[in-house]
Amino acid sequence: MPDSIIEGYAAGLFRLVQAEGELDQVEDELYRFGKVLESNYELKQALSDQGIDRAQRIKVLDELLGEKVSPHSLGLLSFVVEQGHGRRLPEILERVSELAAETRAAAIAEVRTAVPLDEDQAAALAEALSKATGKKVELKVIIDPSVIGGVVTKIGDTVIDGTVRRRLEQLREQVS
Repeated sequence: MPDSIIEGYAAGLFRLVQAEGELDQVEDELYRFGKVLESNYELKQALSDQGIDRAQRIKVLDELLGEKVSPHSLGLLSFVVEQGHGRRLPEILERVSELAAETRAAAIAEVRTAVPLDEDQAAALAEALSKATGKKVELKVIIDPSVIGGVVTKIGDTVIDGTVRRRLEQLREQVS
């Protein structure tokens, strides 16, 4: 059963961003921030701790993101935190991205790589994933230094691990 708070906020944020005509940029910024928040317990705690004054929680967002995201993205994030839903922010932001992808009849592929992909690499990867899934695929590239080489791709519940580390593990298993 879908969570009504996550669904409600995600649908509201999505409709607002879509109406303002900034869906692509804001959705991408929100998705990336959601992934940062998902992996940073201290930041998530700071934004969701009801013992910290709301103005202070918003100040954390402003200092962290002020010049790095659009005013729309910062405003939407601030709104959710002000409403006391900072702990649910990663799920809300992921759902906004899913709604955006659904309107474009696409699936989201989260791609983790140690280095940024150039346009040709991203296009080739998106095309290969589209062929493999039978759906139009939108890439969300996340730079992750723990990925030594290659990429890890997640589409829905499917994970494709094409990292050097995984290939070495497979070789080790074959030799054993």
